[in-house]
Amino acid sequence: MKAKGKVWSMFMLLLITVVVTAGCGNKANNEGKGGNTASGTETSTPTTKNDKDIVIAINSNFITLDPHNASDTHSISAARTMYEGLMGFDENMNVVPVLASSHTISEDGLVYTFTLQENVKFQDGTDFNAEAVKENIARIQDEKNNLRLRKSFAKVAKVETPDAKTVVITLSEPYNAFLNKVAMAPIISPKAIKENGADISKKPVGTGPFKFKEWVQGDRLVVEKNPDYWQKDLPKVDSITFRPVPENGSRIAMLKTGEADFIYPMPTEQVSEVEGLEGITVDTIDSTIVRYVTLNTMKKPFDDVKVRQAINYAINKEAYIKVVKSGLGAKLDSTMSSKTQYYSPQTGYDYDIEKAKQLLAEAGYPDGFETEIWGENESETMKGMQFIQQQLALVGIKVEVKSMEGGTLSDQINAAKTPEEAKIQMWYVSWSPSSGDADGATRGLFSSEMFPPAGSNTAYYKNENVDKWIAEANKSVDPEAAKSIYANIQKTVWEDAPWAFMGVDQIISGKRSNLEGVKVFPDGSINVLNAEVK
Repeated sequence: MKAKGKVWSMFMLLLITVVVTAGCGNKANNEGKGGNTASGTETSTPTTKNDKDIVIAINSNFITLDPHNASDTHSISAARTMYEGLMGFDENMNVVPVLASSHTISEDGLVYTFTLQENVKFQDGTDFNAEAVKENIARIQDEKNNLRLRKSFAKVAKVETPDAKTVVITLSEPYNAFLNKVAMAPIISPKAIKENGADISKKPVGTGPFKFKEWVQGDRLVVEKNPDYWQKDLPKVDSITFRPVPENGSRIAMLKTGEADFIYPMPTEQVSEVEGLEGITVDTIDSTIVRYVTLNTMKKPFDDVKVRQAINYAINKEAYIKVVKSGLGAKLDSTMSSKTQYYSPQTGYDYDIEKAKQLLAEAGYPDGFETEIWGENESETMKGMQFIQQQLALVGIKVEVKSMEGGTLSDQINAAKTPEEAKIQMWYVSWSPSSGDADGATRGLFSSEMFPPAGSNTAYYKNENVDKWIAEANKSVDPEAAKSIYANIQKTVWEDAPWAFMGVDQIISGKRSNLEGVKVFPDGSINVLNAEVK
């Protein structure tokens, strides 16, 4: 660190202010909501409700229930309760068979042959078979549908169905992440595709353990047991109600009283409040979730790399982890988490306020500038944006915090059809490659083909070498060659700084101790297949 004298004193004052404010906020949040100050003898009192009907409280709304168009983790979690794909993921993000009983890949990496599970039906009684898979791929590939999964299936040249239980997919060129992308593509009932069309998001029909009951946007999503589910003795609960509860203290209160059986994320600053309470269990795992701020590289002043680098130097990442994440996380030192395939660590951007000021002056902004930062309206995101606001103020950058409900924020971002129309300046957000591969942590965020609404490159970052390397990495059938290419990508993006690189989350969830089988995977998705109340 090189900050000294008055500047360092100002920083410490701001740091203390954030901590004190957060502490006061937590106390206020708990008052009147069943939450009390934790002590060694405190217990939590569950409310009375049916043990076969569980409630999961999450921190924000679902965006969509269309499994081919979901990109946020909560929407993916919801879809996976009702839908399944040929392949899926285990709790370590390994690709495993689900609706496919087995598969083979040709030596040239072009032909994927899937043998399907038999005697599986969709929730509307339609048979699951090879034709159903073919129709789903056709839906994904149809440009008129403009679905988020379309890019992942762009290299599919042909889909053949030699019989009802065999699907042969031929690619136009090798794509080493294709199996992971197949795992991200749940299969919709072909009858529902035909009858519901654009209303798939409101009328989900899959083969999953739960079937759709109701979705009241902003209040609840309810799924109920699929009595005809093909996997024996599952599910073990009658229904699951997901409730979006943005306010941290309210989620904690729900867990304490038993109004919620499971909450995610567990507010980091309140972990100590519930640890050790009778009837409550806190689970922590390492994640693939990265926290960052996108900087719109096509909008002044962020079109200057020196400004973007200055922002990285101006934010104390260690303090961010301590203040915003309560020490439960790690500094982000690349474009992806260390738990992600082909991760390559980088160096630089240690906190250096004088370096930040120097770079701003060289870019023509010796007195800083005014800008705004977007983010969701849940508690921890607000805290993160306020921390960034205070940090950047020390180098003269005045940041206006604008928080929005998740769906509104998504609409604002995706409303721009071209980079010129984009209003976004800075966005404090997280990303996890739900497909578990390096491509999922790279292409959608840094390829120039993935500007919104086609993808999540909200920095509008464009680098010809990175675009070329992404294509080369996708074609590689040699893991070592792919690893080398992804190392080049990470180094280049790090230096170009289209993000303010913040942190890597630890996944923290809380549950009633009599609930088993509900797990958060490293990508942040919630798996409920084996949910059971003991």
